[in-house]
Amino acid sequence: MSSTDAVLARYTDEVRQKTEFMDHLVEGAEKEKRDLNDQEMELLTRTRERISAINKQLEPLGEAARIATESRNRTAELHRMFVEARDPAAVKPHEYRSAGGYIIDYWRARLGIEEASQRIDFYNRAAAHQTTADNPGLLPEQILGPVVNFIDAARPLVTALGPRQLPAGTWSRPRVTQHTQVAAQTAEKSELVSRKMILGKVPVTAVTYGGYVNVSRQNVDWSQPAVMDIVINDLAAQYALETENAAADHTAAAATAGPTLPTGAVTPDQVAGAVWTAAGSVYAAVKGQGRLILACSPDMLGLIGPLFAPINPQNAQSTGFNAGAFGQGAMGAISGITVVCSAGLNTGIILVLSTAAVEVYEDRIGALQVIEPSVLGVQVAYAGYFADLQLEPLGVVKITKTP
Repeated sequence: MSSTDAVLARYTDEVRQKTEFMDHLVEGAEKEKRDLNDQEMELLTRTRERISAINKQLEPLGEAARIATESRNRTAELHRMFVEARDPAAVKPHEYRSAGGYIIDYWRARLGIEEASQRIDFYNRAAAHQTTADNPGLLPEQILGPVVNFIDAARPLVTALGPRQLPAGTWSRPRVTQHTQVAAQTAEKSELVSRKMILGKVPVTAVTYGGYVNVSRQNVDWSQPAVMDIVINDLAAQYALETENAAADHTAAAATAGPTLPTGAVTPDQVAGAVWTAAGSVYAAVKGQGRLILACSPDMLGLIGPLFAPINPQNAQSTGFNAGAFGQGAMGAISGITVVCSAGLNTGIILVLSTAAVEVYEDRIGALQVIEPSVLGVQVAYAGYFADLQLEPLGVVKITKTP
């Protein structure tokens, strides 16, 4: 394979991989019925810019390849014409279209017809067979992409809560800790009740999450698929995993104990009853503010999912869950409450919460790169500022399942 062919093959494969990557991003958002988040938009923009740059590289290379192909074909044709002109009687390669044609030529050769004898002789001429084992130095090593990478970088809990723009490294959220008071007047002209309103504040401190990798310039230039994009995408995925884990762990730790599902097998009515009880406790805490969601770990979805078949009869407690769509994100609903599965939650956790009780803030820095000429390397980092805030622990209720 020539250098030009190798470059064309590498660019073509990279465009294919990046197209599949963009399709994967859009497919993930569509599966969860949501818009692309900031991280996905950043990755989509970077991927699109790289495809545009590759297309500019391919235009002159493609034209050069076309001219080279036409030149080779024309040269081969001229060579054949000159050979025939020098020796019109030269024996040309012959291929039989059927076994019958070979038998007829064989019979004519036995009769002494020279032309048939030449064709039979040429067809049966012994040739040295050369296989790939005879020229390993000419066989390039093939890498079949894309890279196998089992990781789910979705942030279902963070997405459900709706991350807000982080204002600064440290700030406070105002909260009413004492309301005013209104009561019935005890008698005409008697003094009304009076109580002042107290507004406290909840301090919030953002945490910086990030990581970096130092990649050699040789690795950047020679790897196929391109290692730099793979490293950046993996750093972004790890950032997503860490922030989802942080929000999930802090929310579960602050949750208030709620209903308990009985030991052994449970019924759909028992699960729905526990969800309604937890929803009532959440309402009492946040007075109907926010949107109710049920967040659970993957093993708990495996417990409650089979209880609600996706048949959807008119009197069902749930629209049902489909095992073929098992994954992170919104999976269905129980009693109208969206069920969100998050791998960031530890095993055995079911939470019913209001989005007004928990808030998340984020300022994503994204990817940063710096060149180190002394070691011929490229140092790439990915980081962001993240904070999760449990405003009302009573607005997060944990449903417990006894063994």
